[in-house]
Amino acid sequence: MNRWKLLFVSLVGCIIVFGGGYGVLSLTNSPTFCASCHEMAPEYSSYTASAHNQITCVQCHIKPGFTNMITHKMKSMKEVYYHVTGVPEQIVQTEEEAVSNENCLQCHSKNRLVTASGDLKVNHKGHIEKDIPCITCHAGVVHAKMATRGINVEEVRGKWTVKSAEKLMEKKYVRPNMGTCIDCHDKVNNGEKPWKDPAYNVPVNPEEVEKKLEENDIEATKETATISTTEGENAEEVTAAHDEKTQDIILQAIGKQKKDVKVSMECETCHKKTEIPKTHKNVDWGNNHGGTAVQQLDKCMNCHQDSKWVREIPKEDIISLLKMGNQKVKYTPNVTLAKEQARTNKFCSACHSDRPSGHGESNQWLTAHASRAKTSDQKAECFVCHDRDKPKADSTNAKAPTDVYCQYCHRTGFKDDKK
Repeated sequence: MNRWKLLFVSLVGCIIVFGGGYGVLSLTNSPTFCASCHEMAPEYSSYTASAHNQITCVQCHIKPGFTNMITHKMKSMKEVYYHVTGVPEQIVQTEEEAVSNENCLQCHSKNRLVTASGDLKVNHKGHIEKDIPCITCHAGVVHAKMATRGINVEEVRGKWTVKSAEKLMEKKYVRPNMGTCIDCHDKVNNGEKPWKDPAYNVPVNPEEVEKKLEENDIEATKETATISTTEGENAEEVTAAHDEKTQDIILQAIGKQKKDVKVSMECETCHKKTEIPKTHKNVDWGNNHGGTAVQQLDKCMNCHQDSKWVREIPKEDIISLLKMGNQKVKYTPNVTLAKEQARTNKFCSACHSDRPSGHGESNQWLTAHASRAKTSDQKAECFVCHDRDKPKADSTNAKAPTDVYCQYCHRTGFKDDKK
């Protein structure tokens, strides 16, 4: 009888222990458990507004397998410690816990050559076989790159709700960033494999950076001072090199500059729908598109916005985002705005820096260009590329594509300065 009693008690004990353990696992695996901590409000709110809101958090954040599950739960005890002793200023995914391809391939097929939208041509299988992490391109699919944008810090966590998340989950942050594709392809053409560095795929953790600086305080201070001095001395050279590289990539993309590269940088390499608008095929489009640009600048920027070609994402103000939302602002024709865009946008300056074919030979143009600059509107077109007066070194205005300015020749002024 004693043995039967012992067996019975042991059986009940096992049921309680293992049943309780299973219950704890089930509880901690649910998204609602994640939402129970206030510091996870941004992550949970964005999750509910994402296309992945029908699967659990652990399906992405824990590698498949019971061992991985238990190991992750043990490591997660530090999160409980942080919750009790002091919540981090910002929740940032670490290199060790980045979402793996194994997780993605539980649901997604790697045999995909065309995106759901039907525009992008991406050999997913080829990328995966080269061990390129899915999150290199799809980092914002659930949380809209909130850590990189700096909108999940402690002081704004209370602004995140299921309703506000719909405004904060902008498509440009949920979908792959073209700048990442361009940056990676450019690095591959230069013999690099950037995805081999785990830090390339996750946002910078401010607290980790601060910790490293504290550990190497003296050396870090010296190094920072050296870098600052160097940057100060060579700021113009660095900017010029960056601008030149950007224009080089743009010229490759639009087919104006051919290079023998491993990965083609031309738009049609990745895009199926890259038809040139009919207006662009007009014989004199190169000389007469300025008027169209003023009237339809917003449409022009759908393709010719160089900021879309940059991998880096600027920091944002969550209050402004919630006030504006992701609503589209109606564009009003604006000559000044078109002029600024033509000067600062590398897509525009790739051509504007060259002498227009309509200007003819220099010796003839010098005596004939006055008739092309009689009205205010005509002058406005000239000032897209040229400055009226000699530009100042400390000027805050965008630099003109050319260093030729009116005052260079008209040193005694004009007959009518009012115009």
